[in-house]
Amino acid sequence: MKNLITKIIALTLLGVTLFSGNAMAQQEAPDVLIKRLSQEILDLAKNDKEIQAGNQKRVYDMVESKILPFIDFPRMTSLAAGKSWKEATPEQQKQLTNEFRTLLVFTYSGAIAQIKDQRVEFKPMRAAAEDTEVEVRSQVIQTRGEPLQLNYRLEKLPAGWKIFDINVLGAWLVETYKGSFSAEITKSGIDGLIKTLSEKNKKLASSGAAKAAAK
Repeated sequence: MKNLITKIIALTLLGVTLFSGNAMAQQEAPDVLIKRLSQEILDLAKNDKEIQAGNQKRVYDMVESKILPFIDFPRMTSLAAGKSWKEATPEQQKQLTNEFRTLLVFTYSGAIAQIKDQRVEFKPMRAAAEDTEVEVRSQVIQTRGEPLQLNYRLEKLPAGWKIFDINVLGAWLVETYKGSFSAEITKSGIDGLIKTLSEKNKKLASSGAAKAAAK
């Protein structure tokens, strides 16, 4: 399960980044937007010498500014939490969303350096102009190995299109987390899940600081 999640997050980096210019982002079709953003993140990851050298702060800054703002974390978190989301208090929902977001910051950051010589090809999108939710389908082309499926679910919000789920090799990110979230909630409730994520994030933060100090 851990390897699957890592793979999903690593591949997600190939297609997600923040587009600067909300007005234009709202005007663009979601597949056109994702296609252009994919190239941006590939170019940034490949050409930024500090990222390639393992500068943790540089990696974190890129994730925070160019990737996470384009993800609908409240919806993604609510889908991963399932029916327990409605049973949680507003404060619990806020805490869970923040911890989930932080977890993905560390996971994304650890995966950025894995981007080397990949490229992304897109398939025609089947959607009507009035649709507010769409799926953009693509595949990651590697120097070695078979192409890897990489699809996105996006929703149209007032601020523009945002991603709320990603599919890699037939596995949706939300479903992957939903299983582990459900198990933890069953064992110790929403607060238990929040605590587990918080402790994991603290360990990841300590590990990142140690790596940075060693360079």
